[in-house]
Amino acid sequence: MSDELQRIMAIQDPYLLLREVTTRLADAQQEVTELARLRRRVVQDLHAQGLSYAQIATKAGLSRGRIHQIRHTGPAPEGAFLGRGAVVIATPLRRDDERGRTVVAVDDVSSGKRLEDLARSYGLDVMSEHVPVSGDIDLNRDGLVVVCGPRMSQQMWDTYAQDPVLNWEQADDGPWTIVDRRTGEVYRSGQDSDPARSYDVGYVGKLPRPDGKGSLLAIAGIHTQGSLGVVQLLASDLNTLWGQVGEHPFSTLVGVEYDPETSEPQSVELLTPLYRHDEESAA
Repeated sequence: MSDELQRIMAIQDPYLLLREVTTRLADAQQEVTELARLRRRVVQDLHAQGLSYAQIATKAGLSRGRIHQIRHTGPAPEGAFLGRGAVVIATPLRRDDERGRTVVAVDDVSSGKRLEDLARSYGLDVMSEHVPVSGDIDLNRDGLVVVCGPRMSQQMWDTYAQDPVLNWEQADDGPWTIVDRRTGEVYRSGQDSDPARSYDVGYVGKLPRPDGKGSLLAIAGIHTQGSLGVVQLLASDLNTLWGQVGEHPFSTLVGVEYDPETSEPQSVELLTPLYRHDEESAA
C-alpha cells in the first residue's frame, strides 16, 4: 500500500475524504491512460524496427497474444501530440465595437469544439477556456493548445516570434502574411488578394513556453478559416504528423480552400515541410 493511499485512508473528515479520493482517482486514471499509451508506443516502435510480436514477447517476458493485444488496443501513441493526461484548449474572445460587447467567432467555436472531440478520442481529459480580449493568458501550463494569432495577444506574439523559420509579418498594404525565412516565400490569405478567393493559410506549431519548461501547441489562421483547416488536418492525419515530428518543437503552414458560405474546409494541404526547430537550430 502506497504512502499516498495510507494518507488518504487516514482522513477522518468524510467530506475531505470524498474530495481527496475523487481527486486521486482522477489523477490515477490519467496515469493509467498515459502508461497504456506509452506501452503501446513501445510495442509499435519495436515492431516498426523489424521485430516480430513473438520476439518482442520473448524479450519482454510476455505472451505473444498479450503483445498483439497491446499493439491494437488502448489509447493511440499519437494522442501525446496534443498533450498527456489532460489538455486545455483556449480560443479567443473578440471585441464587437459596434455592439460594445465581447463575442466569440463562430469559426473559433468550431475549431475549439473539434479539438476537444479529437483530444477525447485519444483518451485525454479536456478543459476549455478563452483568451480574453486583453490577450493575457498563462502559457506556462502543461497540455496547452492555443487557437489564437499573434495580433490578439502579446504573449502569443512573443511565442510565435520564437519560431526560427516561419515569421508573421504585416504586409506594406496592410494584411497579415506568413513568411518562410528558409525559402523567402510569402503566404497570403485569399481574402486579402485581388481578386479575393475562398482560401486561407493556417499555422500550427509546437513552440516553447515562456518559462522554458515545456511547450504548447499553437494554432492560428491568417483568418479564422485557416484555423479550421489546421484542425481538419490534425483530425485526419495526426498519425502522420506524430510520426514525423513526435514531441519535438516544429511548425508548418496549411493551405485551405473553404466554402464561402459556411467556412467549412473543402480541401487542406501542407504548404511547407514540417520544420523541426531543433534541426533548424543545428543547421
